[in-house]
Amino acid sequence: MQPTYLPWLGYFDLIDSSDAFVFLDDVKLEKSDWHVRNRVKGANGELMLTCPVATPSGRMEAKINSTVFAKGHPWRKKHLKSIEACYRKTPFFDELFLKLSNYYLASHNELLGQFNIGLIKLLCDYLSISSQFFTASELSGITGTKDHRLVSICQKLKANNYLSPLGAKAYIEQQQPGGQLAENGIEVFYQNFEHPHYQQLFGPFISHLGVIDCLFNVGPEQTLTLIRQGHNPAIHYREISKL
Repeated sequence: MQPTYLPWLGYFDLIDSSDAFVFLDDVKLEKSDWHVRNRVKGANGELMLTCPVATPSGRMEAKINSTVFAKGHPWRKKHLKSIEACYRKTPFFDELFLKLSNYYLASHNELLGQFNIGLIKLLCDYLSISSQFFTASELSGITGTKDHRLVSICQKLKANNYLSPLGAKAYIEQQQPGGQLAENGIEVFYQNFEHPHYQQLFGPFISHLGVIDCLFNVGPEQTLTLIRQGHNPAIHYREISKL
């Protein structure tokens, strides 16, 4: 999975369901995508937090692992200020906000990919989710593009099964069911996650926010319980067309 900013609950379900989780960081950056932004909830509804990044060679040439944040922009302090305004009245504000503040302000990492990866790992630790993490740009001998690249990564890690978000089906199966993964003897399964409801501040429930919304409101233990309650058995690629 690409290392996104403050991912949603389903992202952590993928990590929790995996023996090995690979951050696919050496792929093209989408400036308007979840690589650089995510949603939280405040008194006026959902609020988008966006990280400003610099792409001096143009967006088409930018990759997640080499993209830097816009120099001199105080976005970290602004995001923390927005998060504080949204969640200071939640039950778990003090402990989580301290962790986030320490990470945002103590980290001098100016690379988007590394910052997101570090943040995801911090949140996994807070949730007590454990998986073996790998970063694609640090794996040697990886070749190919698209699903051929996924095959190379799986072979490098000696993986027999590949778990994918359902939204990536069209990407994987452009040419054939299961794509090159199935062609190379790697079983493909699609995540089947049902987003849970939980107690939020400020009116009607809003789904698919960044994971910190759930963490602030119900804490790490209940958030992990909700993630696992939303988890359903993954669907084999040969069965997905029957749904």
